[in-house]
Amino acid sequence: MKANVGGIDRILRIVVGLALIAATLLGYIGVWGWIGVVPLATGIFRVCPAYLPFGFSSCPMKGGATKS
Repeated sequence: MKANVGGIDRILRIVVGLALIAATLLGYIGVWGWIGVVPLATGIFRVCPAYLPFGFSSCPMKGGATKS
């Protein structure tokens, strides 16, 4: 699969995922905190399945824009 998660998006996903998992392990939130595995995995693998049907990507454009 082609990467569709860019730099800032990737960092935010990893931080939020780790925070949710840590909060669950420390007992601050309930079992629903394990949902943090989803943003963590999408950040690590740089692919978000929810972006695919819409053709969305937060990755920077390769090659740059050209003037006409």
